[in-house]
Amino acid sequence: MEERFLPIGIQDFEKLRKGGYVYVDKTKYVYELARLSTPFFLSRPRRFGKSLLLSTFEAFFLGKKELFDGLYISEKVTDWTDWPVIKISFGGDNYPDLDSLKSTLNLTLSEYEKKYSVEVTDPRPAPRLKKLIQTISEQTGKQVVILIDEYDKPILDALYTDFEEQNRQELRSFYSPLKDCDKYIRFLFITGITKVSHINIFSGLNQLNDISLNRQFSSLCGISETELEEYFEPEIEAIAEDLNWSISKTKEKLSAMYDGYHFSHNAEGVYNPFCLLKCFMEKSFGSYWFESGTPSFLVKTLQNQPIFLTNLVNGRKVKEDQFKNYDPDSKNMLPVVYQSGYLTIKDYNPERNVYTLDFPNQEIKYGFLNVLLKKFVTVPDDDLGLAIDNLCDALESRNIDHALSIIKSAIADLPTIVKKDMCENYYESVTHLMFRMTGYNVVSELQNVAGRSDVIVTTKDSVFIFELKMDKGQDFEKVAESALAQIDANGYSERFSVSGKQMFKVGVVFSSDGKGIVGWKVK
Repeated sequence: MEERFLPIGIQDFEKLRKGGYVYVDKTKYVYELARLSTPFFLSRPRRFGKSLLLSTFEAFFLGKKELFDGLYISEKVTDWTDWPVIKISFGGDNYPDLDSLKSTLNLTLSEYEKKYSVEVTDPRPAPRLKKLIQTISEQTGKQVVILIDEYDKPILDALYTDFEEQNRQELRSFYSPLKDCDKYIRFLFITGITKVSHINIFSGLNQLNDISLNRQFSSLCGISETELEEYFEPEIEAIAEDLNWSISKTKEKLSAMYDGYHFSHNAEGVYNPFCLLKCFMEKSFGSYWFESGTPSFLVKTLQNQPIFLTNLVNGRKVKEDQFKNYDPDSKNMLPVVYQSGYLTIKDYNPERNVYTLDFPNQEIKYGFLNVLLKKFVTVPDDDLGLAIDNLCDALESRNIDHALSIIKSAIADLPTIVKKDMCENYYESVTHLMFRMTGYNVVSELQNVAGRSDVIVTTKDSVFIFELKMDKGQDFEKVAESALAQIDANGYSERFSVSGKQMFKVGVVFSSDGKGIVGWKVK
């Protein structure tokens, strides 16, 4: 195969183009957006190319025509014009406190004030930004292009600390001139991971056009199946040859691992570009999305807000407003999980306006479950993988006593981050979580006419129906028997009776005092 350069981690469009790297042409979207003067906002998970997108906008508005030779936009634009550009990025630093945020704002503004010889008469960031925009426009006789990357990072870095609100207030003040300077602004594009409520940040930008769920721009970041086949045929063939697989099997594996993101209903799914390129380079199907660590604000949220796991991992049906905007003051953690990229749109009911959210692919599914396990069980990290392997073996051999003993060890005591009045949900969630990590088919709260079964695990030749109960000071034997009786009375096993698989009904009893599993009975 001819030597090809994959742009892993490259966020600068000019460097990418001059370096001869493979570039998936997104300039059709750049052209369509840049023709308008509407302020735009785009939310996407990390590692999806938001910074490269803004760099592409920057190169286009600076009139660097030579960088776009051979691309879609070069055929559409005949009159290339250079515009003054202010680019503000918060991605290069951490912001645990207000001083660090002010330092970045000062450095960024000082750079442009020096470039355009703007005298600073008011030291506050907001007046400086307003004066900068007005002065540049007056000096050049042109409107200004403003690009803001990772606008929300200073808030997320300080999440659940005393500085969170201070950073939020500072940013709200800083962004406030953007509305008053509308006549001086040619184009405004803002990116971030989260969509923080406009009330909190962009109170003055009521006209901001959020395209995060817009079907027309669902492939603006990421690599679609069509683009995969058009641009990466040599890499697909190289992996297939290295693994001695067919092309179709290789594509199926790539899709299962890295595809599946849908940022709108009825839109083509996209691959995470970073993970896909790493896979091509390594010729190995690794969990590359987690190489740079778990988003800190996700972990903070899990530690500071109640977790209802079954509401997150069973194909959650929600209205748009339940996952679109993130409110740091809310107890709803679904927007955090969705906007982090752990869940994506899998289905949509237009009549009811209801979305179904689920894991996009295998890499994210097991990565997310692993993050949860490490936060909510007592098994040391080094032993966690072994515990899951042993649980898998126990289910395969139908050794229910061994399987539940493994889970019992993992949840011996209620973690300090879980409130005692939430222990019932915690036990059910972690039991489900550990079974999910085995890779077997696991469903919680499976509905039938008579009720909902707690956890059902299906292997290639067995079905395990678990009914979970709290002892509430009652005798263990009686509680376990009532759990088994509920399975029979509600007919939880009936839908599996024609499967030909061996059936196991299990009543599991947990301690109401937060001491884990009391015992179990098998039928």
